[in-house]
Amino acid sequence: MKIAIIGTTASSIISFRKDFIKSLCNHGYEVYTLAIDYDEKTRSEVCSFGAVPVDYSFCRNGLNPVKDLIGTIKLTILLKKLQPDIVFSYFSKPVIFGTIAAVLARVPRRYSMLEGLGYFFTHSGGKDTLKVTLIRKILVFLYRFSFKFIDGLILLNDDDKRDLLIKENINVRQVHVLGGIGLDMDEYPYSPPPIEPISFIFVARFLKEKGVYEFIDAARKIKKQHPRIRFYMLGSLDVHNPGSLSVEHFNELKCNDVIELPGHVNNVQDWLAKASVFVLPSYREGFPRSTQEAMAMGRAVITSDVPGCRDTVIDGVNGFLIPVRSSTELADKMLSFIHNPELIIKMGEASYEIAKHNFDALVTNRKLLNILEINHSLIDE
Repeated sequence: MKIAIIGTTASSIISFRKDFIKSLCNHGYEVYTLAIDYDEKTRSEVCSFGAVPVDYSFCRNGLNPVKDLIGTIKLTILLKKLQPDIVFSYFSKPVIFGTIAAVLARVPRRYSMLEGLGYFFTHSGGKDTLKVTLIRKILVFLYRFSFKFIDGLILLNDDDKRDLLIKENINVRQVHVLGGIGLDMDEYPYSPPPIEPISFIFVARFLKEKGVYEFIDAARKIKKQHPRIRFYMLGSLDVHNPGSLSVEHFNELKCNDVIELPGHVNNVQDWLAKASVFVLPSYREGFPRSTQEAMAMGRAVITSDVPGCRDTVIDGVNGFLIPVRSSTELADKMLSFIHNPELIIKMGEASYEIAKHNFDALVTNRKLLNILEINHSLIDE
């Protein structure tokens, strides 16, 4: 059986689909992984999983009818050459246009996953601009059209199901709520969180909707009262995104001593190991992978009481839920850990137990293969 996995970036294939791809390949399935930006290193890594990396071209950002039509035609021709039995697409554009291409290429079975609803469905405070409202309406139209042709849609939380399908009256043959996409627990081993000094870590793209400004503001407030507390921000700028932290703001942060900014790193585990508490004050998520990684390593979590984020934290058990867009509440919860460091250990252990029972990739991949109606016994390695 041939399976084509259509994503966007090679890094997303490697970071989020690795365990799934390995399981398929180890049991004789022919797997093609489609991405728009392979280089020699990422291509080699995907080959090491047993899969075949395949280049395709598509405009990742924005909605340009002409470019998207050309991209869909090219993808259709590519899929006709590969002749997969199943197409599994994820992220917004592959879900829409990958599905259409799969229909035109007569691929027998088509499945889609949305790991979150994204910027245009995230309320970042205030009234939406006309542009945001218009693009959201276009996306809803495209989802409504393309979902007619999929055998199953996979979402990560019930809020996304309500806000996209029920509120927008979109019909899908089958809908599945997966929860976390899972991770290899051996790659994120438990380590006792340090409490001397206490530190807080943020891991995400530096976007407004990820709560980056709230984290920065709370760090400044705490640093004035407790100068020994440390703050780390891991991630990168996305200057093409309208909500990105500006280059000027980023450079200004690097010049002060409030937050340590290593940027994008390949050893996130090392940074999580030296942090006391994980913080993600996001405005909306699907089911944040970064939080799962932190919990697997035994870190208490402060996150927003919004879709996706609230699914990772039992308030008062393995961390705290805070109102969205509130740096004051975030700073208050940071102070709770500073004044009661025993909570860092206690809640971190609770996070580890939750991760162990809910985020193991073996369990998640078994669910995913069931949904795709692939022999689920192949995950029992």
